[in-house]
Amino acid sequence: MRPCKGTKSPAHIQQCLIDAVYFRINLRDYPRNYNRFVAYKHIEMKHTAAYWIEKLGLTDHVEGGAFAETYRSPLVLQKANLPEGHTGDRSAATAIYFLLQPGRFSAFHRIVSDELWHFYTGAPVHVYEITAAGELKHHILGDDPELGQSFQCLIPGGSWFGSRIEAESGYGLVGCTVSPGFDFEDFELAAREHLMASYPEYADIIEQLTR
Repeated sequence: MRPCKGTKSPAHIQQCLIDAVYFRINLRDYPRNYNRFVAYKHIEMKHTAAYWIEKLGLTDHVEGGAFAETYRSPLVLQKANLPEGHTGDRSAATAIYFLLQPGRFSAFHRIVSDELWHFYTGAPVHVYEITAAGELKHHILGDDPELGQSFQCLIPGGSWFGSRIEAESGYGLVGCTVSPGFDFEDFELAAREHLMASYPEYADIIEQLTR
């Protein structure tokens, strides 16, 4: 690839459009940011995914990806004081490390509590959210606000959400904080057919992020 400025090739123009949409950047900014586009599609990292999996003690998560719980508040909230939907007492908050690699996505699921995502290192992590009102939102976790990325994103309780990295190599390492604290009793993994029937307008991303 090369910067789009002055190009005449239809195939090249098509690639510029794809990259501009992929990185959520106006085409007039493409030439100026060309090297950053290439870097994010072929990210070179100081450590490998295997390094972080071993270093942080990550294990496979049922939704996809690898995780390790790092915090569970000793403060327990009684069910009577929790929002509707919780089936029992819950810790005030929990936190995990979460790592994604190419082709190893986190499938659409939902929980009762709010979940705050934090970016740590690696490739940008794309989080797709279908809100309780039926709106599709696309969050990008990363360290470059000029490319539409942010260090945090919030997924409210009740939203369906799935995530992946869209770089061709590497990994994305993030953290997830849940409050009231996470419990698998509050976890629901989406069935592809059911989710597609509920949101047919989002069939493409649902098919990509369900198993």
